[in-house]
Amino acid sequence: MHRDQLLAARTASSNRCWYLDSCHDGGPIKAEVSMPVVRGSCLCGGVKYEITGPMMRSGHCHCSNCRKAHGAAFRSRARVRVEDFKWVQGKQLVKYFESSPGFHRGFCSVCGSPIVNRPDRTPELGIALGGLDDDPGIRPERHFFVASKAPWFEITDDLPQHAELLPRSEVARA
Repeated sequence: MHRDQLLAARTASSNRCWYLDSCHDGGPIKAEVSMPVVRGSCLCGGVKYEITGPMMRSGHCHCSNCRKAHGAAFRSRARVRVEDFKWVQGKQLVKYFESSPGFHRGFCSVCGSPIVNRPDRTPELGIALGGLDDDPGIRPERHFFVASKAPWFEITDDLPQHAELLPRSEVARA
């Protein structure tokens, strides 16, 4: 987008926005863009939700908690802002487990499907990509917590691998 288009988009009315550039005063320019709705649900269909904004920082987590919660070698996930997540049905079916201090994993209390996680100190939710009914339009960008990956699993793709979770500031540079 050209700078004038970004400035015009800054004042436009639309569904969602994301940071694309810096404006003349050094602050961010928000380009308003309409985002497609991405739907998700649990295995039994009792829980349904929609995501109306951009999904961010998608990756494969190999920590032992994610492996145990998902019953798999890793958990594929992305982040979404709380205000971009909407319960459509079954919110009351979602139960939370604090798997580590300040980190709450939400799952369907009927079928056990992982739905969402809520870290205490962030305005974002973690979304299990496996529960999405629609293509989110993003693909995992990296593997993290590979220092604790399952010994029986071999990573064979070319995505970057990180021993731990990179801080948000480093993700943008990596």
